Amino acid sequence: MTDFTTDTPLIRTRTAPPKREYYAYFAIIFLATLPLSFLTWGLSAARRMELPEKGPLAKAWSQARIITPHIFHG
Repeated sequence: MTDFTTDTPLIRTRTAPPKREYYAYFAIIFLATLPLSFLTWGLSAARRMELPEKGPLAKAWSQARIITPHIFHG
């Protein structure tokens, strides 16, 4: 006779949040950082009299990529 009480199956726990939730937060953060990115990009362009290497969309995107994981991991 086999004893099933000592050999319980492994229960898989979810360690990562759902991707939909991550993308929702990412979109919110991206949209929130977009106005400030345009402002800093414009001020930097006016001060240096040349266009910055990174555009405002790229800056907002990178800020969202930095901030969003902090919500889920810390």
